[in-house]
Amino acid sequence: MTMTMTQGEEQLRKAKSAKLILLFAMVSMTMMFAGLTSAFVVSKSRADWLKNFELPTAFYYSTAVIIGCSVTFYLAKKAIQKDNRAATTAFLLGTLALGVLFIVLQFAGFGQIVKSGYYFTGEGSSITTTFLYVVTVTHLLHLAGGLISLLIIIYNHFKQKYNSTQTLGIELGAMYWHFLDLLWVYLFLFLYFFK
Repeated sequence: MTMTMTQGEEQLRKAKSAKLILLFAMVSMTMMFAGLTSAFVVSKSRADWLKNFELPTAFYYSTAVIIGCSVTFYLAKKAIQKDNRAATTAFLLGTLALGVLFIVLQFAGFGQIVKSGYYFTGEGSSITTTFLYVVTVTHLLHLAGGLISLLIIIYNHFKQKYNSTQTLGIELGAMYWHFLDLLWVYLFLFLYFFK
């Protein structure tokens, strides 16, 4: 005689599996950034390393913005758990707007670096700015994945696939965005203090 799972048990098993897969992905991304920051540390001993390089002010603003993304995504998750669809919509769209603003500020930061006379590749570039570029662009690529997942979550929210008993998509999105936010804060502090 075989026992069948109830719908609630099936949802719980699916949620645990999805969260575990996402956790493994985040661990592998963490290892990649650990490798990049290790290479940064090793390269600091080079003679051509810029000792007086300052991070662009746009990166400070982008750090505040990405922390805001975590706050709005957290509030979206809390709102859907209370079946407050209007607040969930506002917070998800707020997260999207802040995510786009983060990208705009990152490119503004690149512009500030170039305006200061430093380049990322070719003549006039330095190993310092090249590393900075590689680290931030790699983070931006992961953020692009976060924006795509957020757009899917917003689409599913408008299709009314989420409610207080079905929040898996929003929970996974929030986990990933919190990870991206923590990762950027780590990278920003690393780049700020480890010149």
